[in-house]
Amino acid sequence: MTAMKLLTASLVLLSFAMPTPAQSPVPDGAKLQKIASDYKFTEGPAADAEGNVYFTDQPNDRIVKWSAADGKLTDWLKPAGRSNGLCISNDGKSLIACADDKNELWSIDLATKKHTVLIKDYQGKLLNGPNDCWQRPDGGIYFTDPLYPREYWTRDPKTQQDKEAVYFLPQGAAAPIRVAEDLKQPNGIIGTPDGRVLYVADIAANKTYVYSIQPDGKLSDKKLFCNLGSDGMTLDNAGNVYLTGKGGGVTIFDKQGAKVGQIDIKDGWTANVCFGGKDKDTLFITANKSVYTMKMNTKGAGSQ
Repeated sequence: MTAMKLLTASLVLLSFAMPTPAQSPVPDGAKLQKIASDYKFTEGPAADAEGNVYFTDQPNDRIVKWSAADGKLTDWLKPAGRSNGLCISNDGKSLIACADDKNELWSIDLATKKHTVLIKDYQGKLLNGPNDCWQRPDGGIYFTDPLYPREYWTRDPKTQQDKEAVYFLPQGAAAPIRVAEDLKQPNGIIGTPDGRVLYVADIAANKTYVYSIQPDGKLSDKKLFCNLGSDGMTLDNAGNVYLTGKGGGVTIFDKQGAKVGQIDIKDGWTANVCFGGKDKDTLFITANKSVYTMKMNTKGAGSQ
């Protein structure tokens, strides 16, 4: 074989051996659009089947709705139990809310706006303060319970839970079970549409972990996903994980934990993120007093 043929063969083999560079879900030249900035602190965005997005303005004790039909913003519920993190129920009929006023987990009917208390305590003691939640396909709900003392509480938070933990509420159950209690301060949480994988951010340790979900709700195979914590998080239909927090805006990782994208936001604190809009390809970002949107190359997890 000639030297030229040997060189060509080597280059072909090398091209097969080298990994394909990950594609960023952020379009080239994409720009943030600020759709609102008159809130006190925005959190917990969640999109319904039509692409309408609900988010919280916790200090003002309200849930705001962005309409996918006309882009208008309206106060949807006030008071709202000092709701923080939100997620839409699997049947699309209710909003699951981390109601921080009395440290409860609520289900709010989207048609009537009336709420049902799903959880008010754990083993007879008040929770620290449910912060973020995700419902798996069979209806069970995972939620994080970090301790962030609030000025509006009338109780001593030190007499509540002995751990800042992750809990699971099985479908139809009256009480949750603890499924992770070895994190410093669990905060953001999200699972894959197939219900097999759960991501949990330990914001105090500045790390995010990935777990395998067991049928009984327990978690196994804990692995470090990335060396970055997060306030809230979401997934897209390519399996990318979106993390938020102080200063950095939104940082995007592929399913192997490699960074593939960055959306810089200069509002000081980026709290949470979700996909919404009619085509579920618009990223909604709650950041301090504002809400931003950006069209993406991907759609929200589970979207076609």
